[in-house]
Amino acid sequence: MHALPEDHIGVRMRRLRRERHLTQRAVSELSGISYSTYTKTEQGVIPATPHVIAAFARAVRVEVATVVGQPYLSELRADELDVLIRPIREALDVYDLGADPDLRPRQLSELTADADALCAAVRQGEIKQAAANVAGLIEECTTAAHTVNSTEGWLTLASFYRTAYDVAAKLGFSDLAQLSLARMDWAAQRGSDAVLGGMYQYLRALTYLREGKHRTGQRLVTLGLSTLQQADASREREVVTGQLHLGGAVMAGRAHDESQALSHLEAAERIAGRTGESVKVHWLAFGPTNVRVHRVSVLAELDQYGEAVEATTGLTIPSDWPKSRTSHHYAEVARAQMWTGKLEASFQSLLQARKTAPQQAKYHPTVRETYAGLETAHRRLPESFLSYGSWLSASQAARM
Repeated sequence: MHALPEDHIGVRMRRLRRERHLTQRAVSELSGISYSTYTKTEQGVIPATPHVIAAFARAVRVEVATVVGQPYLSELRADELDVLIRPIREALDVYDLGADPDLRPRQLSELTADADALCAAVRQGEIKQAAANVAGLIEECTTAAHTVNSTEGWLTLASFYRTAYDVAAKLGFSDLAQLSLARMDWAAQRGSDAVLGGMYQYLRALTYLREGKHRTGQRLVTLGLSTLQQADASREREVVTGQLHLGGAVMAGRAHDESQALSHLEAAERIAGRTGESVKVHWLAFGPTNVRVHRVSVLAELDQYGEAVEATTGLTIPSDWPKSRTSHHYAEVARAQMWTGKLEASFQSLLQARKTAPQQAKYHPTVRETYAGLETAHRRLPESFLSYGSWLSASQAARM
């Protein structure tokens, strides 16, 4: 009995292929995916990797989100998160209208503290809290920024826009994430902050990573690195530069460009040696730990799953690390463990991902696809396995 909806990725791939009147052989040739891999993925015999999903999406000309089924609307509705999306859209629309005469914003120092608190909430995995508060704070800070017209005001507004991006990206609303980033860039330019400009290119590159558009993503990484050269030398600049290299490493890994991926990793490692752990600098969690975590990610993207699992040996996540990043790491480890046949260990990693940041894990495509892969393996797993699937999809559980 399936604990997740029957509409898994393989089923969607088959439906999208048939809608375009394509054979499996034709999709294999258009996408560059081997025929054996494609047919097994479509049949659900093996889970879809991010590389396969991206290649398929490009071949049939759809968004990656369409293939993975995001946003997960029934789950969002059950968690009362769907109603929080429209207010964010509306708040993003008033960016250029000037100060709202009906609003009396608080002091910038208070708004800046709120912006930091929202960033912290996202990193702690409190997505609903951030989603519930960010729209009103964007509207308040928009009026404050237009009224004061200072660097602090525009950069605080840029931070709120970043939180809107984080919420949208984590819940699977790619169009809203892109709009939030455009607003972030608009505010950052008014704040004349080259470091924030570089970080904007990093976040923008991540949207192209999720969409499987690796060439454009790599160009944005290069642009971001160039933008950062315009900033004064500082630890802050080094941290964002290092994070851009980490993003570039994953991008290259997903494109199966091992040489470039390892080059980016090496550059990030050199920078991390100088900066040390910099968890709260722009809330990027950059440092030696993040380099090691990204090495696991890169090896998995290169389909070197055994090496990815080995790379976790001796890797200890610091207690002050963001829960959202830790949960993401456990999800990626679970995927690598599943592909190496370590099924029980994989499920334990999924449990860790949920325990660390449950709101994020529930809407994480890697968590859902790894769970589906474990279910397909038809092995004996703990009784808690099916309840995990019910948690991922409450609506399906109600029908069983």
